[in-house]
Parts: sequence; structure tokens; C-alpha cells
Amino acid sequence: MPITPLSHWIGFHLALLLLLAAELIYARRQTRLGRTQHSTALAATALWIAAALALAGFIHHALGSAASIQYLAGYAVEESLSIDNLFVFLLLFRLFQIDAVRQPKVLFWGVAGAILLRGLFIAGGLTLLARFDWITYAFAAILLVAAVRLLFPEEPNDPATAPRWLVWLARLHPISARQDKFVVRENGRPTATLLLLALIAIELSDVVFALDSIPAVLSITRHPFLAYTSNIMAVMGLRSLYTLLIGALSRLRFLHYGLAAVLAFAAVKMLISRWIEIGPLASLAIILSLLALTLVASLCAPQAQKMG
Repeated sequence: MPITPLSHWIGFHLALLLLLAAELIYARRQTRLGRTQHSTALAATALWIAAALALAGFIHHALGSAASIQYLAGYAVEESLSIDNLFVFLLLFRLFQIDAVRQPKVLFWGVAGAILLRGLFIAGGLTLLARFDWITYAFAAILLVAAVRLLFPEEPNDPATAPRWLVWLARLHPISARQDKFVVRENGRPTATLLLLALIAIELSDVVFALDSIPAVLSITRHPFLAYTSNIMAVMGLRSLYTLLIGALSRLRFLHYGLAAVLAFAAVKMLISRWIEIGPLASLAIILSLLALTLVASLCAPQAQKMG
């Protein structure tokens, strides 16, 4: 595996903390001024995209142009797959009936947990790929299954109907309807709230999504620093992107076809890597073309009428 200077790892995480602190301070200031969440989310999204591009510039300077292109291709894959996560977040918040003002808090801690999980998954994936050649084919198979699943998405459950596991959990231990904290004290004992259940559900959903996204980014690059940073920068923008796109998600009707094509491309790239190597620049161009095509098709196609 390529060795990255320790200073790069430390610098990346310090910059991440500074950016996160700047975003939180700006958001609180905007709240005091009575600004809308949409305007705050727009600024935060611009901040994280600018930071991702600035990191690409640093990687280009420190590790070379090939590394920066690999990073950008990985970031494009992860950012596009993250949009699919937003649909799940929307359904989960509807299921648990989480107020809009409380959703950023759940997403903040959800993203914090996702950073740790993604780091562990990438480290594990790279270790397996280095030790066992057949893991490449296993990862390719996972990506192909995920691509097929996206072509035939399941109909979402009725948000008003609680899943069986939630009913069972409520019977096992009382659940508080409060949303100001994750755990509250009721009847003299600690009690989990709907806010905590929503957070757990989001963390579990990220584990499922990581099974698709981690092999996808590893099909682009096996460089630990590039795989990790591209993944984390995409995840960091999820919170603001959710607020920004929540009203437009229903319009992205054909996005799942584009995501399926991206995953299928990543799978094919892994399968043929021994005989044909698709360079990072070509990978980036193919990924962006597939996503642009489906986004334009979604925005230009007539909107289907809602079923009553």
C-alpha cells in the first residue's frame, strides 16, 4: 500500500475539525438572525464542495496529478451515491416523525459515526484486497448486485406504519416521544427517545450503504489516503445537502439508473483490471457523464402525477 506522511493525515483531520467548527458557528449565527435553513444549507454545501476541491489541489501538489484525479473520481462516486442516502434519511425522518428543526442534530451525530465506520471499512477492504486476490471478484459481485437492486427499487413503506422491530422495542422498553434529547429521564429511569431511534436507524442504513460505496471507491483507487479522504469529504456534505435538496428529491426520477450505471462500471472496472486498466481520468469522465445524463433526464422529463 502507498505510504502517506503522517502529517497529511493529521492535517486533514485538523482541517476537518476547523471546517466543521466554522460551519456550526455560521449556522448558529444565521439562526440568531432568523435566516432560513435553506440559505444556511446552501452556504454549508458551497463550503464543503470548495473544501473538497481545495483538497484536490493539495493532493495534486503533494502526490501528483494522477493522485488528484483518483481522488476526484472517488469523490464523484461517493457524492453521487450519497444522494441515494438522502432518500432513506427522508423516509426515516418521516417514519419517526422527527421535527425539521431536530433533523440537523440527528444528521450531525449520524455523520460523526459514519466517519468512524467508513474509516474502518476502508482499512478492512484494503487489507483484504492486499491479502486475497479473489476479494476483487467478491467486491465486483457486490457492486453488480447493488446495481441490479437500484434498477428495481422497492416501494417505500407507508411512513405512517411503524415497522415490527419498532413495535417490539416499544413493548420491551418504553420509548419517549420527546425530541429535545437522545436519552431522557422518565419515571425515574433513563428512557430512549424517538430521536435516538432515528439516529440508530441512520447509522445502520449507513452501514448498508457502505457495503456498496466502499467497494466502489476501491475500484477507483487503492491508495488509503485518497480512498478515505474522498469518502469523508462526500459524507461531510450530506447534512447540508439533505436540507438543500429535500424539496427536489422527488424530481430526481431517473437518478437510480445513473447510480446503477456507476456501480456497474465500477464492477466491470474491477473485473477487467488484470487485462484492461481504465485510467483515473477516463473513470472520472465516465462517472460524471453517466450522472449528468440521468440528472438532465430527470430535470427535463415531465413530472409524473401523484397518485391520490
